[in-house]
Amino acid sequence: MSIKKEIGQFPGAERKRYFKTLSNYKDGQFQNQELTPALAEGQSMLKVLWNFLGKHPHTSPGHPIPFVQTDLKNLSTNENVLIWFGHSSYFIQVDGLKLLIDPVFSGNASPLPGSVKAFAGSNYYQANDMPYIDILLISHDHWDHLDYKTIQQLESKVEQVVCGLGVAQHFEYWGWDKAKLIEKNWYDRINLAEGCSITLTPARHFSGRLFARNISLWTSFVLQTPRKKIFLGGDSGYGPHFKSIGEQFGPFDLALLECGQYNENWPYIHSLPNEIIKEVHELRAANFMPVHHSKFKLAQHPWYEPLQQVSLLAEANHVPITLPKIGEKVDLDNLGKIWNKWWEKS
Repeated sequence: MSIKKEIGQFPGAERKRYFKTLSNYKDGQFQNQELTPALAEGQSMLKVLWNFLGKHPHTSPGHPIPFVQTDLKNLSTNENVLIWFGHSSYFIQVDGLKLLIDPVFSGNASPLPGSVKAFAGSNYYQANDMPYIDILLISHDHWDHLDYKTIQQLESKVEQVVCGLGVAQHFEYWGWDKAKLIEKNWYDRINLAEGCSITLTPARHFSGRLFARNISLWTSFVLQTPRKKIFLGGDSGYGPHFKSIGEQFGPFDLALLECGQYNENWPYIHSLPNEIIKEVHELRAANFMPVHHSKFKLAQHPWYEPLQQVSLLAEANHVPITLPKIGEKVDLDNLGKIWNKWWEKS
């Protein structure tokens, strides 16, 4: 398999002609709703890379990440559950609908073999463990969210793919049936079944699988079913879009929010722990679950720091938080559970 195949394919001329008609596309790129530099003021990529290559303690766990073995293929159809697979990959079964979000099961989050490897214990779940999936959601095309090997292994198990504009080009290049692919812009709504819908909503991030940047759209999602409303945050730095989404689509039963791989050198594209509680309040979410941690080292903070900091902040602000182990069932009908601080024992 070639690196070229894994990279995927950039949007073609027909797609780009359509993109040029959109308000969030300018000069050949999709745009954030506000100015979003890749790095903090005064930083350079060379300086950041040099710092990244330095020694940073505890960026990887000293022991395997704990996980729970759950048989996803034999869940009761009456269960409304969420099961997290580490980083930003998770499965949701709610009101009879089965969704899989940003699955990465290949064991690394980079096009270079053997690089950005999954922590020991964090890669237990594989494509073969997945049941038939009604909707595969892809938030954006970065390597740690769109994994070629995983996607190809899932093809026969997926009814429909929902993604941002331009991301479907990768799937087409990889041989997927176009009839399975739905690509939309922010604020577009897709009706899935009676009372069930997905709406694409803004995020403050970027996209790209090599050097070309922002030629496809990054997104968050609002999942609405007859009994639940869940915010699926994708990757996003803090911004006014959280309040706007909360006002337009909230309140939410649960918000899944990126918390990990942050750094003060890139504060606009990944949320810092002290911004998460503000996001929860602005979304009007009754409960939240931090993701984007505990599987890959993509920043210099200790691997456990996102969980440690955000759980303390949630406790201090009396905000309900959901903190499962990999593979552990989250009962979406009973979100008030007090979770063990499993990362303290790893």
